[in-house]
Amino acid sequence: VAKRTSRYYNGVVNGGEFIRRARRPPRKRGLGFRLYTDRGKGSHVRIYVGEFPTTVQHGEIPTHTFANMLKDLNIDRREF
Repeated sequence: VAKRTSRYYNGVVNGGEFIRRARRPPRKRGLGFRLYTDRGKGSHVRIYVGEFPTTVQHGEIPTHTFANMLKDLNIDRREF
């Protein structure tokens, strides 16, 4: 856990981990989670939490992008 937690503090999270963690809040709130690999370009995938979409890249995601993706999905950072 400490290794994963440190990724968030240094401003980097990877796309796979973002997708795994983005599945949790919708379950708690009873919202749907959808993942579309055919909708993204190159190494990008499109995810929906309820009706809110965002695009997730594979590899490292910078802090500002991470924050914007959570905002797009209407997920509170503390909930994530």
